[in-house]
Amino acid sequence: MFVSKMTLNQSSLFGQVDDLQELTFIERPIRRSLKTAEEIEKLTVDEDLNDIERAVYLLSSGQDVQRASVIINLPNLVRQNPAETFRRVVPKVREVLHVAGADMQLAAAGSFLTLLQDDIVLIQTHTHSILQIVLLNLDHRDAVVSNAWLETLLSAIDALPKETIRQEILSPLVSKAQLSQSLQARLASCRILGKVACKFESPIVKKDLLPLVRSLCQDVEYEVRSCMCRQLENIARGIGLDHTKAAVLPELVELARDEGSTVRLAAFDTIINLLEMFDSDDRTRVIFPLVKTFCEKCFKADEAVLASLSFQYGKLCHGLSASFTEEQHLWFLEFYKKLCVLGLQHENGHSDNQVYPLELESKYALVRHNCAYNFPAMVLFADPNHFLTELYPTFSSLCHDPEITVRRTVAEGFHEVVKLLGPNVHFIHKELVVLLQDDSLEVLDALLSHLQETLELATSRGEGPGPESKQANVPDLVPALAAAEQKAALSLRWRVHERLLQRYACLPRVVSADQIYFRFLQRMFAIVTTNNVLPVQREAARTLCMFLRYNRKQEQRQEIIGKVLQELAQGRSYWNRLRYLDLCEIAMELFSKAYFCKHFLIQALELVNDPVANVRYKLCHMLPRLRSTIRLPADKHLLQQLEFCVRKLLCREKDKDVVATVRKTVLELDKMDITEPYHKRHERDLLDQKKEKEETLLLEMEQLERQQSEAKLTSEKHTEKKRRDSKTGLSGTKGLSGSTSGATLSTSSGKELRKAKLARSRSLSSHPTTPKMANPDKTLKVKDSGSCPGKGKNSMLPMNADEALRSHHFSVAAASSVLSQTPSASSMPVLIRSNTTNTLVDHPHQHQHRSSTLDHRTTNGGKDTQSRKLSIQRKSNSFGMQSGRE
Repeated sequence: MFVSKMTLNQSSLFGQVDDLQELTFIERPIRRSLKTAEEIEKLTVDEDLNDIERAVYLLSSGQDVQRASVIINLPNLVRQNPAETFRRVVPKVREVLHVAGADMQLAAAGSFLTLLQDDIVLIQTHTHSILQIVLLNLDHRDAVVSNAWLETLLSAIDALPKETIRQEILSPLVSKAQLSQSLQARLASCRILGKVACKFESPIVKKDLLPLVRSLCQDVEYEVRSCMCRQLENIARGIGLDHTKAAVLPELVELARDEGSTVRLAAFDTIINLLEMFDSDDRTRVIFPLVKTFCEKCFKADEAVLASLSFQYGKLCHGLSASFTEEQHLWFLEFYKKLCVLGLQHENGHSDNQVYPLELESKYALVRHNCAYNFPAMVLFADPNHFLTELYPTFSSLCHDPEITVRRTVAEGFHEVVKLLGPNVHFIHKELVVLLQDDSLEVLDALLSHLQETLELATSRGEGPGPESKQANVPDLVPALAAAEQKAALSLRWRVHERLLQRYACLPRVVSADQIYFRFLQRMFAIVTTNNVLPVQREAARTLCMFLRYNRKQEQRQEIIGKVLQELAQGRSYWNRLRYLDLCEIAMELFSKAYFCKHFLIQALELVNDPVANVRYKLCHMLPRLRSTIRLPADKHLLQQLEFCVRKLLCREKDKDVVATVRKTVLELDKMDITEPYHKRHERDLLDQKKEKEETLLLEMEQLERQQSEAKLTSEKHTEKKRRDSKTGLSGTKGLSGSTSGATLSTSSGKELRKAKLARSRSLSSHPTTPKMANPDKTLKVKDSGSCPGKGKNSMLPMNADEALRSHHFSVAAASSVLSQTPSASSMPVLIRSNTTNTLVDHPHQHQHRSSTLDHRTTNGGKDTQSRKLSIQRKSNSFGMQSGRE
């Protein structure tokens, strides 16, 4: 056993030695890569040399890295001493560039571009020498270097005067555009021609440039024809509208029929970009047949060009739509539908079991992706009123496309389609739910960019009046939103989850409070308390506060606040208590000072006794903000509690970080009322007053909705009672029927008179016209809301136009709650104010309750007749009370 142990120790020791030897082998190349004394001597430069002499020395005998450094620093040398730099340094740079590598060439191109653009040298003096170097290197054998110098020249043309361009660029351009020159030189000539065309007047372009343009359009190499074709747009804008039809259009028509697909594609793109420069006659007689032939040829045999065609299709249709006949309009629309399903194995003559090659399938997917990008433009082209018959099947196909990129593109433009459809947005409710439930998180992420706008438009323009129809328009919206959040939570892409929670803050404007309460609130609590990503937790806390802010049910609000205090402020985990302080920071932004102090402040201050130093540390940082929510002298007791909290921290705190923070906080608290400018404090007070008004409005709307629901329930019970009474009357005797009909007639004949008397005496009446359901044994108390009665419904609902966050969500609800009360609601006070009595006397509900009780107690015909008479008599006596509601 001892020998075996020794063997193991020796083997491990030898293994360590081998590892050390490997490290030495790794270290040797590092030592070899260091500069030797000889190399350091070569890199050393005499310190007595000035900048110009040092640059000349390094360009003549320095290393490549030193030469590159001089070339990069060339603009600074020109700024310091332009004459000596151009006399001594620039010629050396020109010599070095003959044998320089690609890196040095690229550095030189950037330096000379800076010299030409920044105008740091006199153009008349030194531009010639700079342009000579640029033009000389255009023919560099390396294509990357040549393109870099070409980009330098093209960028410099914008800064050069016309005469310099004519002398230094156009003169050598004539020779470089000849057929005898290299392909690279002719391609450069095409791009230079397109760039300089916009610098000169139309006669000069037509006289000097157009012959070169025609020659290059007929070049033997298709690359040159394609390159020159793409520059025809600049040429056309240079010669103007008058000469475009005669000079440019024939060349475009010929290039559109070229044998090379890239040339045809270039001609097609140029035609689309120049559509506004052609008149209606040219569009009808020349452009439309040309484009139609091009589309048909591409669709049948040239899949490579279809991608560009599909990308430009929306622009093409809108450019030609003014000249289309009905038949042409329909042809372009049908062709677009074919492109949208291209490659889905049921178009272009393929059978259902056709399997495409992978390369062709990717091209078809790109075509459908471009069609999805152009779909909003095609909705406008086809007229949104014809969407259901013309484009809805296509849109549904794109939303269910097997390629993720197609569905993602549809999701990115979904809000545009919603805007265009307007009142007909309910046509695509199903597709909205489909995209929310998509298997790919990329599709959901694309939909999130404009989710708030999409949801608000989708739920506010559907069929059916009033807020009750919102959820009926999109019946599966709430489950889809909940499923989307669950999918984002299960993924590893927490940023998508964070964005989704941020967008869900708009749900109070989209779905009902009950749906938020039962489907989303518990989920927000779970994220805040259990999620492992801090930004996601904070965003869930903000969304939770938004749900609380716009909840209009007192019981639900109290339950939410209680749960916040129980699970966060008094949570067992210090992490949850830290989240409560985060939630307090959010609540201070969303709620008024009075609301925050009433529900959140005391529990936050109690965390001064928290056993975890991190919680106390965060509380110390928040103390100035907590102090700003206290309003004096009303909240004097809260200020005393905050001061007691500070004293406790100063006296008992042992953690050094918390102590240091408390001392800083005390200084901030002392300076708060002194250092803050008056106008900032005034703006903050005005904002707080606005928040408090909104919260008061929410309470009034809650009371209105409760009164409305109770009045509706009372009316339904009254109608049901009348129906049962009428059935009872029909089963009675004939004499009783006559007396009953007489009583009814007399009651209805006096109805108008009682209503008129009630209207005249309403200001003196102490009875509410919209009563609540009350127990007959109890009195009904109505809260004083602080406004005058009898001013109509508008005065009861003070809505400000700038309250953007809640304008849509609450204006519809407020209007419906007022308008749907009774036919005479316009002349009735909505809320019972403080000058009315708090006790209802002889409430109509009590009469109904007693009459219905008597009806149920009847067991034979005589008792039923007696009960019926008593019910009619009491209904007649209380009719004046009910007329206000009816």
